[in-house]
Amino acid sequence: MPTRPHLRPHVPLLCAAVLAAVLAALLPAAQAHAAGRTVQGGRLDWGIKSSFQSYVTGPIAKGSFSLTGGAATVGGSQFRFHSATGTYDGSSGAFDAGFSGGVHFLGHKESDGTYQLDLTISRPTVRLAGDGGTLYVDITSKAKGTGTVTTSSQVPFASLSLGGIDMKGGGNAVRLNNLPATLTAQGAKSFAGYYTAGTALDPVSLSADVRAPAAEPARTPSPSASKSKDEGKEDEGKEKEKGEKKTSGRIEDGAVDWGVRRTFREYVTGAIAKGGWKLTDGAQDGGALFRFPEGSGTYDEKKGTLQAAFAGAVRFTGEQGLDLELGKVRAEIADDGKGTLYADVVSAGKGDKKVPLVTFAAEDLKPADGLVQVTEAPAKLTAAGAGAFGGMYKAGTQMDPVSLAVALTAAAELPALPDLGSAGSATPKAAAEPKTAAPRTEATAGDADDSGVPVLPIGLGAVALGAVAAAVLLLRRRRTHPAADAPGAPEAPSAPSAPGTSDAPGTSGKN
Repeated sequence: MPTRPHLRPHVPLLCAAVLAAVLAALLPAAQAHAAGRTVQGGRLDWGIKSSFQSYVTGPIAKGSFSLTGGAATVGGSQFRFHSATGTYDGSSGAFDAGFSGGVHFLGHKESDGTYQLDLTISRPTVRLAGDGGTLYVDITSKAKGTGTVTTSSQVPFASLSLGGIDMKGGGNAVRLNNLPATLTAQGAKSFAGYYTAGTALDPVSLSADVRAPAAEPARTPSPSASKSKDEGKEDEGKEKEKGEKKTSGRIEDGAVDWGVRRTFREYVTGAIAKGGWKLTDGAQDGGALFRFPEGSGTYDEKKGTLQAAFAGAVRFTGEQGLDLELGKVRAEIADDGKGTLYADVVSAGKGDKKVPLVTFAAEDLKPADGLVQVTEAPAKLTAAGAGAFGGMYKAGTQMDPVSLAVALTAAAELPALPDLGSAGSATPKAAAEPKTAAPRTEATAGDADDSGVPVLPIGLGAVALGAVAAAVLLLRRRRTHPAADAPGAPEAPSAPSAPGTSDAPGTSGKN
């Protein structure tokens, strides 16, 4: 009588082999999920060089700085650049993202009104790979001594060190804080010769949202060949109406972007007033500016005039009796190109309607693609505006620039607000620790469990369990009804352990 093969010891081995095969099939999909993802939204905080800021605004240079492109200030000496766009490869850890906004420094004013020191740094881009990376910027500078003005795009300005941070991962954000930055040779040259290569710059912090690759759009079926001529003419008429560009008449939508005044915002939130602001009635916070939306009114291209009203209000409150609300914002542009921004003002319980706060230049006001725009027009405080601020500033004081956009057609799109991302910067632990302690990106739901091992999608997990169950059932049947002279099952190789998702930068925290 033949001896039955003893299969029990092989059951766990075969199960492990089946599970390993399923995991091996799933890993490429998991890696693809982590790789090639889109960066959309976020901010970069960087002081460039704090001592340079102090020099510019100090008693020697007697200068100042201004912000462009929606850049803001944060903390004591940092500039905040916004609206990150780029890519992040979770499998390799490569990160490439550009940010918007700029800073313009002026100092050493000459008798003719020009400045010996004139430097603009904008559009920083961070590219990281391996143990470090590079910070690129657009820069316009006036050389010391010669006064030659040079404009360069995406100069490799600073070298960045990751300090052992492992950038690999599959989370929904990349957050880095205080990355050491060192001036490069090209950066020193474009920095107008104020510093030499190798000089330590202010550290760089960033927070960027990471999104999965967009799904391919669904294909739409081609129009039926049997469509009647009348239907074709009707569609053609609709397309013509949709693409029509109005140049005058009623405003379909609009928005005013205005930050009031940077130093006023800093005063409100600073150590003296210890206050803040609240937005109501649809007003939006763009970081360095407030957006007053839902514009309505009229525009006359022939006369170059515009009258528009906007929704939203902002109320500033704090100690020292601070209580100021600006609402029902209106913009008027006369035929001489002079613009005025009005608002209803409530201060200390007393209100005044349609107070002319600031004036701005809006010459050659022409529509383009159904949109009329004024971009970052310098604004000066009026006498009535000075009264609204309780005498804190005198008439003629430079306020934040005014940006205005109105749509003359339903198809025209207003400029987007600065996108600061969904989360603040965080402090990575790995800046001074070995790779094994590197911080990780905030996990996306379904990316990984607490152990760092990829979580199988429900359907694929069921397939894996089903395969294991089928293998067990098959072995039991073979044990009960063995085939004649059936050879013993070959010994299964040891199943490889499933690799966990690599740690990626980022721990939760607040600025």
